Amino acid sequence: MDPVTVQIIRSSLLYASEEMGIALRNASYSPNIKERMDHSAAIFDADGRLIAQAEHMPVHLGSLPWGLNNIIRYCSKEGMEFERGSMVVVNNPYIAGTHLNDITVVSPIYRLDGAELLGFAANKAHHADVGGSVPGSISIDSRSVLQEGFLINPVYLMRNGDFIKDTVSIISSNSRTPKERIGDLKAQVAANVTGVRRVAAIVSKYGFEIFKEAAEESFEYSEAMMRSRLSTIKRGVYSSEDFLEHPDGTNINLKVKLEISDEGVEVDYTGTHRQVDFPLNAVFGVTLSGVYFVIRTLTGDDIPANHGAFAAINVRAPEGSLLNPTFPHPVGGGNVETSQRNADVLFRAFSKAIPDRCPAAPGGSMNNVMIGGIHKGSSWAFYETIAVGLGGKKGMDGLDGIQSNMTNTMNTPIEDIERSMPMMVTRYEFRENTSGRGEFRGGCGVVRAFKMLSDSVTFTILSDRERIKPWGLLGGGDGMNTKVVLITNNTARQVRNKGTYILNKDDEFQIHTAGGGGYGRASRRDKEKLAKDIENGLVSRDHKR
Repeated sequence: MDPVTVQIIRSSLLYASEEMGIALRNASYSPNIKERMDHSAAIFDADGRLIAQAEHMPVHLGSLPWGLNNIIRYCSKEGMEFERGSMVVVNNPYIAGTHLNDITVVSPIYRLDGAELLGFAANKAHHADVGGSVPGSISIDSRSVLQEGFLINPVYLMRNGDFIKDTVSIISSNSRTPKERIGDLKAQVAANVTGVRRVAAIVSKYGFEIFKEAAEESFEYSEAMMRSRLSTIKRGVYSSEDFLEHPDGTNINLKVKLEISDEGVEVDYTGTHRQVDFPLNAVFGVTLSGVYFVIRTLTGDDIPANHGAFAAINVRAPEGSLLNPTFPHPVGGGNVETSQRNADVLFRAFSKAIPDRCPAAPGGSMNNVMIGGIHKGSSWAFYETIAVGLGGKKGMDGLDGIQSNMTNTMNTPIEDIERSMPMMVTRYEFRENTSGRGEFRGGCGVVRAFKMLSDSVTFTILSDRERIKPWGLLGGGDGMNTKVVLITNNTARQVRNKGTYILNKDDEFQIHTAGGGGYGRASRRDKEKLAKDIENGLVSRDHKR
C-alpha cells in the first residue's frame, strides 16, 4: 500500500484521539479534568485492537486497551449489542482496568453509508468523587473495592442517541458532587462523538478496505520498529526489587525479572507480594500500563502507540498478587501509588542492561490529596496529585516539581481552588535540599499547603516514599523523602502519609514531596551548575558539601 496514504491515515487517527481529549477537557465541569486533564482517549478497530491513543495518561496506556477488550467480552456474554447511537459506561476496575474513579465510556463506530462496524471510540476520565467513605473516594482503610464507591458493570449510557436517565441518575446520585458527575459524563460523550465523526469521515474519504489495510500496516510498522529498538538492549536476564510502604510499618515488595531475547521482552513478577486487604492492589491493566510506559520511554516515542507496538512484550503476574489481584480486593491506590513503584522497579531492572538510558528514581508518588465536606449547605469534594522531583539521568538533571512517570496531569491552578473551594493555598514552592546529589542531581520536590476556610473538613492523604527514599543510580545519592504536616491551633506536627484527618477552619496541612535520586558521583558535578542551584534556592550554601 502507498506508504504516504498509510502515514496520512495513521496521523489522522492519532490527531482524532487527541481531539477527543480536547473535547473532553473543554466540555468537562470538574477541575480535575478541565484543569488537570486527568483523562485519556483512544480509537480501536472492530476487533478491539488499539489503533491510536493520545498522549494523555501513561497509567491508561495498557489499561485502556485491556479494559476495552474486557468490555467487549462482557457485553457479548450479556447479550448487549453495540448498536449505532449507543454508548456503554463502566467503572468496575476488574473489567475497565484501573480504579473506581476512572469511568470509561465506549462507543461503536459505524460507516456513514452502512451497517458495518468500523471500530470503537473510548475514553477514560477520573471523576473527583464516586461515593465511598471519604470525599474523593480513595480511602486508606477500605478492605474491599465495594467500600471504595459505587461500582458499575458495563451498562448502556446512551441508546439511539439519547441518554439513559436511570444510568445517569445512578452515577450522579451516588456522588457527593452530582452536578459535576453529570457534566463530566456529558463531556465524555462529547469526546466519543468527536472520535466517531472523525473516524467515519476518514473511512468515507479513503474507503473501508484502505482504512483496514492502513491499520494492519501501522501495526506491522510499529512492531518492526519496537523489535528493532529492543535489539539494541543486551540480551540476558535482569532482576530488581523495590518496595511500597504499608501503614503498619512493614514493606510491600514488588519483584520483577526481565528476560531480553530475540523474541522480545518477557516480564515476570513472580515473587511480588500477595494481594493485600488495603487499597494498594493494582489490577492487571495497571500493571500492563507500567510495563508499556517504561519500555516506550526507553525505546522512543516515535514508535506509534498501537497494538503492534506491544506485540513483542509478554507480561506475567501471578493471580492473587499485588499486581494481579482478585475481586473484590480494594484497588483505589493501586492505580496511583503501586503503578509508580512498578515503573521504578522496571527502570531499576533495565538499568542493569542499559544504564546510559535509565534515570534514577523520581519522587515515586502521586501524592493523592482528597478533601471535602459541607460548606454553606452544599457538599464539595476536591482531588489532585502533587508534583515531585524526577531522577537524574546521563547528561541531564532531574526536572524540579513535575508529575512523574505514570501520571501526566497538571497542577490545579490556585485561582480555581480558591474560587470554587473553601480553601486557601498558603504555600507553593520548590522544596530546598531535596534533590539526590550526583553528577546529574535529582529534581527537587515541592511544598504545597492548604488552609481551611470551613469546619469539619475531611482530608485524606495517600502518598509514599515516607520511609524509603528514592534511590540514586551509579553512585548518585537518594532523594529526600515525603513529609506531611498538619497545623492545628498554631501547632505543627508531622503525620503519617497515609491517613484521614478532620480539619476545622484555619487548620492547615502541608505536603512536602520527595525529590528525585541523583545519577553518577557528586564529586564529578560541574561547579557552575551547583552555584546555579544555590542561586535559584534549590540547594542551600550549608548543604552544598
